[in-house]
Amino acid sequence: MTRSLETAVEHFPIAGSFTISRGSKTTASVVTCRISADGFTGIGECVPYGRYGETIESVMAEIDAIRPKIETGLGRNGLLAAMRAGAARNAVDCALWDLEAKTSGSRAFTMANLTEPAPLTTAYTLSLGEPEAMAEQAAQYAPRALLKVKVGTADDASRIRAVRAKAPDSAIILDANEGWTEANLAYHFAVCAESRVALIEQPLAAGHDGLLASVPHPVPVCADESVHKTEDLPKLAGLYDAVNIKLDKTGGLTEALRMRDAARALNLKIMVGCMVGTSLGMAPAVLLAQGADFVDLDGPLLLARDREPGLRYEASLVYPPLAALWG
Repeated sequence: MTRSLETAVEHFPIAGSFTISRGSKTTASVVTCRISADGFTGIGECVPYGRYGETIESVMAEIDAIRPKIETGLGRNGLLAAMRAGAARNAVDCALWDLEAKTSGSRAFTMANLTEPAPLTTAYTLSLGEPEAMAEQAAQYAPRALLKVKVGTADDASRIRAVRAKAPDSAIILDANEGWTEANLAYHFAVCAESRVALIEQPLAAGHDGLLASVPHPVPVCADESVHKTEDLPKLAGLYDAVNIKLDKTGGLTEALRMRDAARALNLKIMVGCMVGTSLGMAPAVLLAQGADFVDLDGPLLLARDREPGLRYEASLVYPPLAALWG
């Protein structure tokens, strides 16, 4: 089968701004990969992430380097060895899934040996800000079943308590984005327990995970920046209670499915998360997230403009993708 591969950079404005402990942004910049064969075109999307040393240019270069092998028939399993885990491989892998679904007349969930996907309850993310501003956000989105709250300062107690006061009935995932330290870890854990937080995401900087062994977990703790691929899991089991699987970290749905199964075998809870991207980037993650303990696939909700057609969101639910979008 002869194929052709094309890439493009697209920019989608964020509604307002999106702020975490490492900074703010107002635009989601994504790389799309289109692989065509026999009159069909598969498409995938990725979000290059500076925290992992990625840029738009580096991701485009990675995809361009693998182009000859893709165009001469390299498949998804071969891609795992041919490219490193990361955003570039994600775009290519998901384009191959989509192409295979279209050429076979099947759906991606069937190809992955999954049952037909159902709607999922997804988190909605509140940006980091001063306690008063975060309280306002919490009040606005209090009707949502699950909130993900960005923190990661030296003293987040007032932020955690302000959000809980304004959203008394929502389940809360707290995401510190590596912003806490050994000195304030136990204190913040205690505040989280007091505030009925359901999950704490990546409290410490990646590489400092061992500190979690010496501090009781009154609330389950989830690895994010510390976990990228299946081989990372054994060293994190016993330190973390859950792992956040993101396609832009694993390098696509193929590796993410392997990682999900390996994490479950280690008795780790599963969270499926995302970068700030469009419905195209979320669509394969909706398949991965079936049966997950926590789902955070709200990227399109943070945008001022999404793709058409996009995923269907109703209240706290995200619905599986239509074939016209992906898979």
